Order: sequence, then C-alpha cells, then structure tokens
Amino acid sequence: MSDPKDSTDELAGTEQPFVQHLMELRDRLLYGIVGLGICMALLAIWPGPSGLIDLIAVPIRAHMPPDAKLIAVGVFSPFFVPIKVLAMAALLLSLPWWMYQVWAFVAPGLYSHEKRFAVPLIVLGSLLAYVGIAFVQFFVLDKMFGFIQQFTPASVAATPDIASYVEAILSLYLAFGLAFQVPIVVVLLVKMNMVSVKQLKEFRGYFIVVAFIIAAVVTPPDVISQLALAVPMCLLYELGIWGAQWFIKSTAAPEQAAEDAAK
Repeated sequence: MSDPKDSTDELAGTEQPFVQHLMELRDRLLYGIVGLGICMALLAIWPGPSGLIDLIAVPIRAHMPPDAKLIAVGVFSPFFVPIKVLAMAALLLSLPWWMYQVWAFVAPGLYSHEKRFAVPLIVLGSLLAYVGIAFVQFFVLDKMFGFIQQFTPASVAATPDIASYVEAILSLYLAFGLAFQVPIVVVLLVKMNMVSVKQLKEFRGYFIVVAFIIAAVVTPPDVISQLALAVPMCLLYELGIWGAQWFIKSTAAPEQAAEDAAK
C-alpha cells in the first residue's frame, strides 16, 4: 500500500486571495518595466541609437552603392526611428528577465514535476527567439536584399526610407522569433493532451503546406525569405515531435511515471 503522505497534494494550503494575486502581478510587471528601462539606458550609452541603426542597416548597405545612405522622408523620422529601434533592442535584451518574471508569478501554483517541465521550456523559448532574430539579421536580410537588388533597373537609385526599412525588418524579426517557437508549441500541445505524438507525425505533410502558406503571408514577396522561414519551421516541427516525446517522459508526474513503468 502507498503511504498516505505520498498522496497529499503538495499545493494544499498555498492558495492566495485574488487581490494578492493582482498585487503580485503588478509587482512582476513593475520589475519587468524597470529591467526594460535599465536595458534601454545601457543601450543608449553603448552602442547608442545611432550605433543600433548602423548595425541593422548593415545588410541593406552591403547591396547599395558605396556612398549611398538610407534616407529619412518623415519630418520626425530622424528622432522617432532610433528611439523605436532602441526600445525594441532593449525589449530583446530584457527578454530573459521578462521570462523570469512570468516564471516567478506562476511557479507557486505548479507542482514539482510541472516546474521541471516549465523551466527548460522558458529557457529554450528565449534561446529560440534569439536564434530566429540572429538568423534574420545575418542570413535572411543579406540574401533577400541581394535578390531584390537584382531587379532594380540601372536608371533607378535604390535609396530606401529608414522608417519603412525598420518597420520591414522588425516585422521579420517578430515573424521569425515567433516561428522559431514551433517546438515549444508542439511540446505544449502534447503536454496538455490536445494532440498525441502519433497525430503530430500524421499531420507532418499538412504542416509543410501550412508552413509555406504562413511564410508566403508574413514575409516579403521574394522566394529567399519565404524559403528561409518555411524550411526552418518544418525542421523545428520535427524537433518539436522529438522534444515532446522526451519532455513527456522526463516530466511526468510521479504516479504517472510509476504506472508507465508498471506497464
């Protein structure tokens, strides 16, 4: 017979009033905003808004004439665009801090085996977002602009507006950052018993079609960026299937693990 102590709910007695939950949420949001402000201050000191603009402009500048520069059409673009880039860079830099605040808010309501499941996913999700954005910056943009510049007539000077350029690459950063979360989504779907690993394997062919449709919608109308998004999504889907099997086995509840071992 099992020990009665083993069947005791480890979360018993940890319930908190609704108001206390709201106060905890408020504190976590404030901590996140403070972290974001610190990151903005650090980036404003180095490399500074101008340095960040120069960094993200490297891919397109490589395909422009040597003396050509991006232009600012809007009256306030020279001020607001660098601030926008600074804020986005600070948000990316503070992403692990924000993820920690989310973890600290929900951790008291999780069982020990669920905590073992959540921590790796939070870390992996942050890393995948960084990998997706780096993939855009160092590979996709260079190939995409090289492809587009091939269609520019000799009589046309390609001098993009900095505001439209920043908006375009930020949308790509967001698209790839989210698309690279495919393994996390797959693992969560399996963990919540919404789908099984077998069903995911059977859906593999349909997902390939879905990935290419998503890539065609969220990326510019060029083959390079569409393939650069769709192909990694398909590979990450396979990684998610493998990860789901590993996570479910390693983070199962003790009683569930005992039942599986007895089978």
